Amino acid sequence: MTDQPTDTRELPLRELLGGRRGALDASIPPAVFVVAWLVSGRSIGWGAAAAITAGVGVGIWRLARGRRVTASVASVAAVSLAAFVALQTGRAEDFFLIQLLSNVASALAWALSILIRWPLLGVVVGLVLGQKTRWRRDPDLVRAYGNASWVWVLGQYTVRVVVFGVLWWSGWVVALGVARVVLSWPLVAATLAVSAVVLRRSLPEGHPGLRHPRMAGRPPAPDHQPTADPRQTGAS
Repeated sequence: MTDQPTDTRELPLRELLGGRRGALDASIPPAVFVVAWLVSGRSIGWGAAAAITAGVGVGIWRLARGRRVTASVASVAAVSLAAFVALQTGRAEDFFLIQLLSNVASALAWALSILIRWPLLGVVVGLVLGQKTRWRRDPDLVRAYGNASWVWVLGQYTVRVVVFGVLWWSGWVVALGVARVVLSWPLVAATLAVSAVVLRRSLPEGHPGLRHPRMAGRPPAPDHQPTADPRQTGAS
């Protein structure tokens, strides 16, 4: 039996960009907020306290599993800020306002990165693979990352902005909580799958893959030339 060749164009985006655990963890505090808000007779104070407690609990649990301290602190800070906004405005739906604005900012940032030929998908994957910015010397990779980044702009961030925006404007708190869960890991998984396909299909035939950027202007390695048969050489 022979070993099967590895297709270097296959993109393990799920492993490179993080799994479902982070997305699910981030969905717990908003869900707890909605449940506590309902159980307490629509008290924003109780909902905010419950969400912050859940955020701290998730952060401690992630630290115990070896996750980074900065990620846990940032998560708790985001929940605390969302709770603060809701308490200040007195509107439960404003707990989700930070989430809405962050997705607006993400959509704009990703779209701008594509237009200036620094697609953020390439930046993230390049850092994870230890390539830094070497991938930018490969025009095929730049184009492929740009095409795949549009999936994140339109398929994830824009969808969230539209859904969250409509529900927030309508004041539908429970629906916002449900959307926050549905548009976390399920949407991220779909975005990962589609962007991986787009990225793979955007690379030309024969490209060595994400881990092996080709330098612009450098010709591909020549095929091996067979050695002439000594019996067919000699003086004529």
